[in-house]
Amino acid sequence: MASILIADDEERISGFINKGLRAAGFATQVATNGFDALALAQTGEFDLLVLDINMPGKDGFAVLDELRGSGNRIPVIMLTARVELHDTVAGLEAGADDYLGKPFRFDELLARIRLRMRKEDQTVTQELSHRDLSLDVRTRRVHVGETSVELSAREFALAEEFIRHAGQVLSREQLLSRVWGYDFDPGSNVADVYVGYLRQKIGTDRIETVRGAGFRLV
Repeated sequence: MASILIADDEERISGFINKGLRAAGFATQVATNGFDALALAQTGEFDLLVLDINMPGKDGFAVLDELRGSGNRIPVIMLTARVELHDTVAGLEAGADDYLGKPFRFDELLARIRLRMRKEDQTVTQELSHRDLSLDVRTRRVHVGETSVELSAREFALAEEFIRHAGQVLSREQLLSRVWGYDFDPGSNVADVYVGYLRQKIGTDRIETVRGAGFRLV
């Protein structure tokens, strides 16, 4: 199981990322200041670092500079509200592997994490399948049996959640937080709408509505 270090002092965001990554099958640990983030990243126990720039103690740039200066090549995705071009350039030139601005959707962060992990380990599975439904995470191609199916980016992210948790009941809140992001509206019916779209494309009998609980890929 891959391990990811989350360095962010905003409890709402770090908790959201932590919960989502654990649900996606990763082991995680949270650091709430730059000193702890640097110390933990240097242990060699983590496969990737999600690093916020604005942290107490040491900011993300200082943490990254010390990591790269010591020869540590852990993949780093910088996460910040500072999305000006010069900040993005500075982070990438300092040795960051990727850069994601806040607010963000969890599915985008997860996709970037998986991309970096694949580059580190080419043995990571790129195709997901359940019965005769298959998704290629790299090419974004979807097949039902021998038939190719076109899905929008959001429909693909939703299908990926279902196939990764086949047989499990996923609540509307879980789907909203994982596919639509941490600032989703819990009262929205968008999950129901997109489940309807997905059923039309992959088969109406594949996704079961569990009354009062959510949905399940059967």
